[in-house]
Amino acid sequence: MATTRNVFVAWRSVSASFPSDIVSGRVSRPLHLLLSVSLGAGIYGLSGGVPDKAEAATKQYPPVNGGASSVVPARKSAMEGQSAPKKKLPQNFTASGEETVKVTGHASLPNGVTNTTPGGGMMPPQTIAKSRSGLTRDYIAKQSPTSNAAALVASLPGVVYAGNDPLGTNDDQQGLTVRGLNQQEIGYLFEGIPAAAPVYLLPYTSAAADNENIQSLTLTQGSPDTRSPLYNAVGGELSETMRDPEHHFGGLIDATYGSFSLRRHFIRVDTGELGNSGIRGSISFSHRQADEWRGIGGTRRYHIDMKLLKEWEGGNRASFVMSYNDAKQYYLRAPTKAQWNEYGVNFNYNDTPLGSTPANYYKYEENRMKKFILGAPVNLKFDHGLSLDITPYFTYSWGYDNGGSTLSRDGSYLGPDLAGPLQVGGTNSTIVAASIDTYTLAYSGINAVLSWTKGHNTLTGGAWYSYFDQTEPQSYQAVNADGGVPSMWGNDPILTANGSVLRTYDIHLIQQTNALFINDTYKALNDKLTITAGFKEVMVTRSQTNLVPGVTYATGQSAAEPLPQFMASYKITPHDQIYINGTASFRMPASIMTYADRYSVSTGELSSKHASDISPEFAIGEEIGFRHSGFANVNVALFNYNFTHRQLSTTTYQNGLPITESIDAGGQTMRGAQIEVGLKRWHHFSPYFSGQYEHATIDSNLPTVATDGTAVNLPTKGKTAVNTPKFTAAVGLNYDDGSVFGGFNMNYVGKQYSTFMNDESIKGYETFNVNMGYRFRNFGFAKHPQIQLNLLNIGNNGYLSGTSSIKTNARSMIVAGHTVAASAPQYYVGGGFAGVLSFSTGF
Repeated sequence: MATTRNVFVAWRSVSASFPSDIVSGRVSRPLHLLLSVSLGAGIYGLSGGVPDKAEAATKQYPPVNGGASSVVPARKSAMEGQSAPKKKLPQNFTASGEETVKVTGHASLPNGVTNTTPGGGMMPPQTIAKSRSGLTRDYIAKQSPTSNAAALVASLPGVVYAGNDPLGTNDDQQGLTVRGLNQQEIGYLFEGIPAAAPVYLLPYTSAAADNENIQSLTLTQGSPDTRSPLYNAVGGELSETMRDPEHHFGGLIDATYGSFSLRRHFIRVDTGELGNSGIRGSISFSHRQADEWRGIGGTRRYHIDMKLLKEWEGGNRASFVMSYNDAKQYYLRAPTKAQWNEYGVNFNYNDTPLGSTPANYYKYEENRMKKFILGAPVNLKFDHGLSLDITPYFTYSWGYDNGGSTLSRDGSYLGPDLAGPLQVGGTNSTIVAASIDTYTLAYSGINAVLSWTKGHNTLTGGAWYSYFDQTEPQSYQAVNADGGVPSMWGNDPILTANGSVLRTYDIHLIQQTNALFINDTYKALNDKLTITAGFKEVMVTRSQTNLVPGVTYATGQSAAEPLPQFMASYKITPHDQIYINGTASFRMPASIMTYADRYSVSTGELSSKHASDISPEFAIGEEIGFRHSGFANVNVALFNYNFTHRQLSTTTYQNGLPITESIDAGGQTMRGAQIEVGLKRWHHFSPYFSGQYEHATIDSNLPTVATDGTAVNLPTKGKTAVNTPKFTAAVGLNYDDGSVFGGFNMNYVGKQYSTFMNDESIKGYETFNVNMGYRFRNFGFAKHPQIQLNLLNIGNNGYLSGTSSIKTNARSMIVAGHTVAASAPQYYVGGGFAGVLSFSTGF
């Protein structure tokens, strides 16, 4: 909302060198004037948010120093009728007296909204020579407080968000693709920290900051920056930043209620500056619980965010960030196409134990994750154009992903060896058990970047080191007589006849990542032309052990990949830019199960053999694009990718547990075009549009095994890539007059194939979300209290939103005289309608 502040500037007689001409300018030019004058003056009382319009009334207006990037509007001479002077060489200018400056700007509300970002907060300005989109508080604050970061970016170009609940609370079972590349191919950074577990690479964005604390989300479609501490980001980079603590004491309270018995409470406190230290901090706590939107069961989440910040002159800053998350929920059953057609949203796990299919009881499908994220980003600037950015970090996760299973008392196996009779009470030949999959993940590292700017050149170099340690022992826990599970952590596991723990795998993996990078940026033609060339060498080593008898004990893999990048951009006008880039990227297989032998506990046969001689996924990408900024903001890009050893992730089930596995899909080509348009606020309205067309094909025949054990190649060459719709689009409109606000977002996702043979698919769908609310005036301690209503998935009562389990072929077929059996894909079920009502206030 617009605010006006009167700024009184008292200054003594000053002498400074200025050019005599004054050129028209915009927005921040009066502030540049104040900064120029302040070299010899005392300035008092200037404060406020991001300026939108600025106007200064002066007796005499000195021009801005020629070295500044912005200049002030031309003014009439102090004497009426006197014409503006002709251009002269720089001369000394002496000013004295008193000057009153009036600044009109947009102050930030307690929830961070400024209403300054084009497209209703969905199109912040970009200048990098890559496709890049983003979200600011102007958009994020108006969405449901329950949404996670992956759901928030759903309307950006090329994004397909396959949600499985309307509230966005369950990011353990969701799909996210960018230009057809899945979420394990998208690097995820939180405050510069690689927040996704380094092997599984699933982002779990709800484990990072609460929505109220997210300052911005930035999505780079394509390869990430060379300096980013990522090695999996062939599909792009999603970067999340937290808001900075306020300079003065205050805070925010938010209470949210809604469909499916949703209850959520949030409180944040800003300390203000602590004494004379210059350090300021904030800490927040939230609690959320809700019922599952289909079936029974519920979700529960506790979350804490904290940030400490110290800033000093010259752009130096040091911060410490911490996020803690404790989430518990139940897996929702993923249907096949036939199951969906028969049962619809009613297909789920059983709501009662010990029925005809006792292993399908919903309480056995409980999963829980606790996670700490700690980081200390430091940005230092020195003399002679030197700067140093260092980010040390540590992340620790522990939890379980459980399922249901039935075991034979006398006929179960530990590896290839008979394990019975199992040491379980009772006499039943069949034992109902929870299949317990506990894990601990610890990963730490440091990313250091040194830059040197000299003239038109900026040389950047650095190194990244990461150490990752994962243990994942699986076991079984017998259920009680009433079907309950004594310990979801597996504290009383089922033992074999000789006293060993019955399990399918007992894995310990260590991964070390080293990266060295260097790039040089050169600017020419008055900074209109920018050219950047860079190189990154990434070295990854994995070593894994499996303690189950009869399996291969030690496996692993090492890889080193050179990753060059080239980017160039040219400013045709101050508002128009063209750019081009060529990049290389890679990633390792995204599952520890890739390196593990697994035997069936019911037959003792080898059900999955560890892979050897695995080739990492490698991609070469090119882009050419155009940007226009101003009242209308436009970004158009053409892109091309060529993949070798494309790695696709799928979910399989073994002994009741969901197992993430990686498939080598061979070569692939992806070509397309994307567009993004956003307007600045006009009569309180700000519209947004994004769209993408993509043609993605499989370039090789996929090897598989026929029913008789013969290796054959499926004729997949030329087929359309899975999970890659040809068309996606989003339309949004935002209104905000400072008191009344509202908006909508509509997304369209085209048809997607779920098999490599293209013999099964899901049809296109639309989602429609609406938000509306009202801000009240300050009263008492309450600052801008507001009420907000979010209506999600209007008109939907469940739909297939994406593929959870990719298959080679959904129909049986004959290849070279051998039968290849059919296998049915499984799908995410998009959420039905939900309403969310929030009450919030600053203090």
